[in-house]
Amino acid sequence: MPIVDDIAGLRRILARSRTLAVVGLSAQWYRPSYFAAKYMQDHGYRIIPVNPRYDEVLGEKCYPDLRAIADPVDLVDCFRRSRDIPPIADAAIAIGAKVLWMQLGVVNDEAAQRAGDAGLDVVMNRCVKIEHARILGGLNWAGVNTGVISARRPSIP
Repeated sequence: MPIVDDIAGLRRILARSRTLAVVGLSAQWYRPSYFAAKYMQDHGYRIIPVNPRYDEVLGEKCYPDLRAIADPVDLVDCFRRSRDIPPIADAAIAIGAKVLWMQLGVVNDEAAQRAGDAGLDVVMNRCVKIEHARILGGLNWAGVNTGVISARRPSIP
């Protein structure tokens, strides 16, 4: 099964994937799914929200599930529990996605095997936003140089 876990493979996926269906995308700005999707949208990726709770997220029409999306999808980004991934993998295969990406903390070997056997690249337990920032140079956007974390010893009053 083609689990992608190296910098070259992640770079290839991020460079080739322009349309991301984000399963479990929340409309609440403070949720990790929103933050990651907004970052990717701001960096030129088309985001297709997938969440039956909403009509629209990030200015894009929201779909109840992957199969409802009419446009081609390159990458399916999963913000769901590990146990919820197998049917998402099946839907990603059915819609012709090229990549199944499971976010931090999300690992499902069964779903990875199915997707890999169908020819999809699979990424598990990684954040698409973090990997994009790390590999393609967006760390400054995330506020890394905020001065909050410093190697300097604090002055004692």
